[in-house]
Amino acid sequence: MLTSRRPDTTRLYDFKSYWRQHSGNYTTLPQHFKSKGYYTMSVGKVFHPGIASNYTDDYPYSWSIPAYHPASFRFEKKKMCKGEDGQLHANLLCAVNVTEQPGGTLPDLESTDEAVRLLKSRASDGAPFFLAVGFHKPHIPFRIPQEYLSLYPLAEMTLALDPDVPKLLPPVAYNPWTDVREREDVQKLNVSFPYGPIPKDFQLRIRQHYYAAVSYMDAQVGRLLSALDALGLTDSTMVVFASDHGWSLGEHGEWAKYSNFDVATRVPLIMFVPGVTAAHSQPGDSTFPFIDVLSQPAYSFTNARIIQNMVELVDVFPTVSYMAGLPAPEHCPDVSLQVELCTEGRNLAHTFQHKERWINAELIAFSQYPRPADSPQNNSDLPDLKDIKVMGYSLRNGDYRYTLWLGFNPRSFQVNVSDVHGGELYMLADDPCQDNNIYSDLDHSMVKKMAGLPHDASLWTRMKLQLYYYTARLKTNTWKV
Repeated sequence: MLTSRRPDTTRLYDFKSYWRQHSGNYTTLPQHFKSKGYYTMSVGKVFHPGIASNYTDDYPYSWSIPAYHPASFRFEKKKMCKGEDGQLHANLLCAVNVTEQPGGTLPDLESTDEAVRLLKSRASDGAPFFLAVGFHKPHIPFRIPQEYLSLYPLAEMTLALDPDVPKLLPPVAYNPWTDVREREDVQKLNVSFPYGPIPKDFQLRIRQHYYAAVSYMDAQVGRLLSALDALGLTDSTMVVFASDHGWSLGEHGEWAKYSNFDVATRVPLIMFVPGVTAAHSQPGDSTFPFIDVLSQPAYSFTNARIIQNMVELVDVFPTVSYMAGLPAPEHCPDVSLQVELCTEGRNLAHTFQHKERWINAELIAFSQYPRPADSPQNNSDLPDLKDIKVMGYSLRNGDYRYTLWLGFNPRSFQVNVSDVHGGELYMLADDPCQDNNIYSDLDHSMVKKMAGLPHDASLWTRMKLQLYYYTARLKTNTWKV
């Protein structure tokens, strides 16, 4: 999202490389705004910390001032969760009394306070600004204010609709949720590796805590947006709400984020553009009234402006630039390692002006995830670059999800399109949860002939042609599946 480049361009498959040194000196979204006179600020988790952002969150390239990180985050991985034994543990489920936490606060509470402070400082300045706020939750552990659990009574929680591992799921596609297993409360369950199911009562508690964590995070977003109103900034500020990935909550017998299924790859993407997505506010009106869900839990609203066609996070950079009146990056050439500013996404500005009339099957979202082996093992979820042997490439359009797990060389960054370790194809009209893999039922003879495509044909081009071929055959009932 921040570079508008895909992983095979950034070559970032783990957290142990800085893209400017590892692949190319790519201009980032905040850097682009900074170069056009914007005052750019970062709060919380925006760039991944550490080596991945040069230990500086890419300052000073991307930011006008050093990035802010909440002081209380240093306790996040420590034993902070009070167990039934009265002792502190490093648990997955960690609803807490905030007043008993160090400093009487939590990371996202601190980040919101700092973001509001920065907004106040810019409101009086008048210069254009770019503020990125990265909330940590609902990332594990679920160390959240305990009162948010009351929004989701355990008796009303339900299990995932498809809690079993699909019978025809290639072993290479399964993520064994190792980071969840490492938590003390999960270890006590003695769940077998890699497929052993978590007991149902604990599954319900995980889902309850995840939902509560989302509501806690949402309340912080509400505090931030209501500050825009209070400061008179709403009519001159574009707002983009997004996430970096999804999280499996028992679907397919999986937990966490390390797969190519919709539950792990699909994210919210909501944009507010004053005067475009909503009329300018009237004097005395509030565009973003703060709703305290703890005192008004029954409050709800309907958003009738939902885009059904595929969009991607790489689209954010060119779209936001254009909507702000800045030059939108040109589309990248097929090989763009030496190109500092370009996009592998699409400018979605036209979607604000034209009502969506149909689902365009030509629009595709791409995802990929690495694996160290054909079968689940301890490092399957987060393999180091040197250990990657297989890359799972996935295409999603309005009707299908198509995934190929292909041999990958981590030294040359080359994928072997003829070395297929597994395949998945799901027909979403009949199988919205992606449980019935029909890949093995298909005739792959024509696809094998596609190996003869020009050498410079991209992998995504090859896979799109394969998907079109398969789906055309399915629609003409050439195969029975």
